[in-house]
Amino acid sequence: MTPREVTDQQATTWTCVQAYAGGLADKQIENAAAKLAENTDGTVPVVCTPSGGAQTVRLELDKNWLEDLSDEDLLVAIAAARSEA
Repeated sequence: MTPREVTDQQATTWTCVQAYAGGLADKQIENAAAKLAENTDGTVPVVCTPSGGAQTVRLELDKNWLEDLSDEDLLVAIAAARSEA
């Protein structure tokens, strides 16, 4: 799974990737892992790691988040997760 980067208003760059999907050597295994990670409501776990001192956040996003979610909406989801922590 390809990571996605967004930068917030504090100049923190967040690198987000679907949990359990990246870094596997075989594309077929990676796709199977991504499918298993999908929740029954069509969401998937996504982990966003900051470039600075902020804490990593875990999100539940629509399975098409990589292509369909705008940068602004992704930043809103990150901010909401940080305020809940």
